[in-house]
Amino acid sequence: MKSATSDTANTLPLNTQPLQLTPAERSALRARAHALNPVVMVGNAGLTDSVLLEAHRALISHELIKIRLLGGERDERRSISDSFCERLGAAPVQQIGKVLVIYRPR
Repeated sequence: MKSATSDTANTLPLNTQPLQLTPAERSALRARAHALNPVVMVGNAGLTDSVLLEAHRALISHELIKIRLLGGERDERRSISDSFCERLGAAPVQQIGKVLVIYRPR
């Protein structure tokens, strides 16, 4: 018997809006994220459905995750960051170089 959690972990959310964080919330989340290691890596193939699904699963488990963006120029990484948040209904917390931190409450 499958649980509802495993069903939601295998499908991406539909029609989600990116979250908006206050500066105080963003600051607290940056502090929490400091000790985290990246759990999702975006390679040369870019933002694929499998990468999005893996990030979705990580957000279900952890709600605050780091993503490493391999390769690409600054504008391309910004575009990928925006796409992640829009498609997953998450809020961008911080982006430093090739590391992105996103948050979505459980």
